[in-house]
Parts: sequence; structure tokens; C-alpha cells
Amino acid sequence: MIRWKKLWRLIPLLAVMTFLLTGCGSDTLSTLQPRGPVASEQLFLMKLSLFIMVFVVIVVFAIYLYVLVRYRQRKGQENTIPKQVEGNHVLEIIWTVIPILLLLVLAVPTVSYTFKHSTDYRKDKDAVHVKVTAHQFWWQFEYPDLGIATAQDLVIPQGKIIAFELISADVNHAFWVPSLGGKIDTNPGITNTLYLQADEIDTFKGKCAELCGASHALMDFKVVAKSQADFDAWAQKMKAPVAVAADVQKGEALFKENCMSCHAVSADGLGMGPNLNGFAERSMLAGVLEHTQDNAKKWITNPQAEKPGNKMPAFGGKLDDGQINDIVNYLWSLK
Repeated sequence: MIRWKKLWRLIPLLAVMTFLLTGCGSDTLSTLQPRGPVASEQLFLMKLSLFIMVFVVIVVFAIYLYVLVRYRQRKGQENTIPKQVEGNHVLEIIWTVIPILLLLVLAVPTVSYTFKHSTDYRKDKDAVHVKVTAHQFWWQFEYPDLGIATAQDLVIPQGKIIAFELISADVNHAFWVPSLGGKIDTNPGITNTLYLQADEIDTFKGKCAELCGASHALMDFKVVAKSQADFDAWAQKMKAPVAVAADVQKGEALFKENCMSCHAVSADGLGMGPNLNGFAERSMLAGVLEHTQDNAKKWITNPQAEKPGNKMPAFGGKLDDGQINDIVNYLWSLK
């Protein structure tokens, strides 16, 4: 009976471990899987600080256990005060110098990487320049050197430095791609800078890391790293005129009548809502929904049900199902 009571005490511990392990997986945001030089250097600093802390804990506990055993009161021994070491210059020098050395080991690379990671590459001709504007609850990306503007999916070339210029259109947000580097705030009226680089061709998850409203947890985006050739081809396709097929012209007319006041469908168009040029080739819808036509219909009908607090109006009561289908078919032609 006593044994079973001891086992029941383990249930809270197992519950906590279960919740912790639910965060483990291949599709999670993780700083422990660096895919670029900035993230790798930041992970090195985390490992270095962890190693120093573990080393200090092990040494302190080893000394503590040694003293407990070595100087314990033995049987028959009188209860006397042990020899005092106050004023022992050797010991005082040791426990003063060692922490200073450990602090230097941690401080030197930390300060060095801090200055390195704050380098402004906006004037570097070899870097790709991207202006990031954070909105509630979506991301706008402009490529001023290429004359391109897009949203939600940030496309970059592999192996090149991406020089970011970041600002917010409303409240404070934070731009964060854990696999590529640390986060930085986006503030209204204040421009911050950041640089990142992707070593591999892949898609990386990004997120807002600053509480910014009802759908803060849903303010996601994707970073798509392509080869230089594929990136150049993507840029050319984005700048090409949109060819509208005859079977979606009705949807185009409805889109222009109801959506053009907020959304652009051009290479460099900006508006109150995301630029939808190349919409059909994006990986996610509204940053969090699977990119399917059914989800697009749900979004247009009642966007608040999918992403509370966003500024897009619901068209469920204004347009019938057929009209919404026509708009969705038009959006799926934007490749």
C-alpha cells in the first residue's frame, strides 16, 4: 500500500514532463536547430554559458560534499570549533580570480558577437535589402532594389546576407525566425535593423514574439530560401504582368469591386491589406491556415472566426457563395 502511494506522487511529475515533451518535434520553432551563421553563433553562446554554469555547479557541489564527509563529526570526537581560515590570502585570491576568469570567458565572445550581429548591411551592395512592416496580424515585405512587395511569405536567396529594415504600422511587434537568428522589435515610427542568412534551401517558420493583440499567437510567416537562380526567376515572375484567364474574369471584377481598396495585385503594390500578387503559390493562408480553396472561402466569409482582431471585413452577408467562389478562383489564378 505504501509503495502505491509513492507511485501516485510521481503522477504530477509525469504530467509536467508530458507537457514539456509536447513541445518537441521537427515542425516547432527552435533555436537549437540553427540553419544560418547568426543562429549558429547565438547557439554557441548559449552552450558556452550553459557549460560554465554546469561547471560551477559541479565544482561547488563537489566541494560541498567533500567538506560534509571530510569534516563530519566522528564518533567520540569533541564538539569543537574547527580551525578558521579567515584572512587566508591564497584562498581569497583563488575564489576571486576564478570567477573573474569565467566571466571573461563568457563576456569576450558575447560582446564580440553582440557588436557583430548589430552590423547594418543596408549599404552593402551584395546584400539583399528587405523592408519589413508589421501589421496586426500580418507581415509585409518590400524589396526596394527589386521593386517587389509581398506578404506573409518572405523569399530569400540561399547563402546571401539579408539586410532588414524593420518598422511597425500600428503597435509593437517582434520579428523572429528562430532557425536563422534572434528576434528584434518592430516599433511604430522607429526603424530597427537586422541581418540574417540561410545556409540551406528550405522553408523556415517565423513568428511575432511580442504580445500585440487578440491574434498575436497566429501572427506567423514563412521564410523561403531558394537558390540564387530560383530567387531571380521568382523575382522576374513577380514583376511580370498578371495574365487573367477568361474563366476567372468575373472573379476579377468582383475582386476589384470589393477588395482593391485594401489589397494590391501588382509587383510593388502596397495597401491596407497584404499584396496578393503570386497568392496562389504561397504556402499558408493568412499565415496560419492551410493554403486551400475551402479555407480561402472560410476566410473571406468570416475572417474573425479564423483570426480574431484582424481588420478584414466579413463578406459572408454581402456576397453569396457563388460570388465568393468566383473570387477564390481568381485568387488561385495569381501565379
